[in-house]
Amino acid sequence: MLLGFHACGYANHSAISILILGDSLSAAHNIPLDRGWAQLFSTNIRSSFPQTSVTNASISGETTFGGLQRLPQLLQQHRPSHLIIELGGNDGLRGLGFDQSTDNLRQMVRLAEAQGITVLLIGVRMPPNLGASYNARFQQIFEKIAAEFEIHYLPKFLDGVAAGEPALMQEDGIHPSAIAQPLLAQKIETRMLEILNH
Repeated sequence: MLLGFHACGYANHSAISILILGDSLSAAHNIPLDRGWAQLFSTNIRSSFPQTSVTNASISGETTFGGLQRLPQLLQQHRPSHLIIELGGNDGLRGLGFDQSTDNLRQMVRLAEAQGITVLLIGVRMPPNLGASYNARFQQIFEKIAAEFEIHYLPKFLDGVAAGEPALMQEDGIHPSAIAQPLLAQKIETRMLEILNH
């Protein structure tokens, strides 16, 4: 049994409140907000769990440090049953310390679990131009946190998108295009349904 998992009978369509804490990958960077994966996911998940509420607190440029600073107030305000953390990409792009990023994520998970909130951690990758070694070390941040807390984990969020059809990415090579958003929404929905139906 995963730590922090709610045995509340979600299959009976109890009210579910999901908070998304992310960066530009989740904040619909450079595309209409209603076409971003978070909004699509919010709509889609209600087909299975109609009473679900989804709050997207993602901000473009957000780091794990910024997320950690905002999280206590967000938890108090929204009182979610589930927290989706999609942070770390900006840490990697800015060359911030791996240990600090790891500790920030660790503190976020602890804050959530102390309130009985189920956590889904999303792992992201760095652009190939930063090198395979750097990317591998960056990936270990998410692997370490997922293993340490035995939380739900979705590795390589952009797998099949970043290295897929060119139309799936914006010109900057970092952010998925509007075309890719339904694919990302489906990934999150599939993983969340597994969690809720457990």
